[in-house]
Amino acid sequence: MEQNNTELSRDRVFDILSSPRRRYVLYFLRTEPNPIQLTDLAEHVAAWENDTTVEELSTQQRKRVYVSLYQTHLPKLADAGLVNYDDESGEVSIARKASEIDPYLGDHHEEPTWYLYYLGLAVLSTLLIVASALGLGIGQGVVAVVVVGAFVALTAIHAVYRWRQRPPPSEFSE
Repeated sequence: MEQNNTELSRDRVFDILSSPRRRYVLYFLRTEPNPIQLTDLAEHVAAWENDTTVEELSTQQRKRVYVSLYQTHLPKLADAGLVNYDDESGEVSIARKASEIDPYLGDHHEEPTWYLYYLGLAVLSTLLIVASALGLGIGQGVVAVVVVGAFVALTAIHAVYRWRQRPPPSEFSE
């Protein structure tokens, strides 16, 4: 389906985002690096809507979401230029224009400047290594354990932070 390259007005964005199903679609497609088949997309959306897993969905739950995505939601999102949707192949992907609606999708937490934490830890580690090399009472084994442990700890903290910042699908429902 051909994308509409017209500017999105605020009213049009609100109309598009008024449907939890469309918000689910936009959320899911942002997590997919490659185009996805409509059937797979429908299953994930149905699982979120029914608070279950894809494996536990009934045929009726799958069909209801598939039909509404096919007939209503994907054409509307494609017409707005927010998704790329080929109704013949059934492939769906997020469009570049979708980033235009980010300000409307809720509050975005500012990401900490992790590079500064890593830089600070690298500077402190360098100072410890220099102190050890100058024989200032810090053993090389202790320095090695402290430096490696500190980087492992910071990386683990960073990973947990990123994992906790991923919005669950429930944030995109009514």
